Amino acid sequence: MIFTVAIDGPAAAGKGTISRAVAAHFGLAHLDTGLLYRAVGAKGGDPVLAAQTLTEADLARGDLRTLEAGQAASRVAIIPEVRAALLDFQRRFARREGGAVLDGRDIGTVICPEAEVKLYVTASAEVRAHRRWLEVGGDEARVLAEVKERDARDMGRADAPLKAAADAVVIDSSDMSVTAATSLAIGIVGDALRAAGKV
Repeated sequence: MIFTVAIDGPAAAGKGTISRAVAAHFGLAHLDTGLLYRAVGAKGGDPVLAAQTLTEADLARGDLRTLEAGQAASRVAIIPEVRAALLDFQRRFARREGGAVLDGRDIGTVICPEAEVKLYVTASAEVRAHRRWLEVGGDEARVLAEVKERDARDMGRADAPLKAAADAVVIDSSDMSVTAATSLAIGIVGDALRAAGKV
């Protein structure tokens, strides 16, 4: 079975949690594409070379979930050569036998425009900053400023800007529990699988 679920959205909107839950529920492979960019940023040195030589071990680093790694990811993600180096890896993963869930910022628009399901998970900057602050601590006002700065960079870049695909289902999780948002996503994917005769 080839079946791709593309889940996009800004930082701390809940797309990672939802993606992992959808993948586990339906037995699909999961790829957090942001980890690829975090790993490239964390490797340091020439980001293009880092992207071209990325290994599974690089994705297993313990420091990839930090705020610093997220900022580094956003900086290297604006480099077209880095995006090109990681593109094939992501597309191969997406069309693997058995189905796959990919979450990121340009999955439904650039990486997998042919995905069978496209979701765009979002929330207000304030809600997302509060969630991130609960994860990483520190100064909540600074976390909000960094979330807004990252949004501006991700949405404003020339190559593959963050935006909802025209045919994506938008899930605004600002006033939803994680459980409710996840249940909604699972329902949408389940309907699509049934419609495609995959379950």
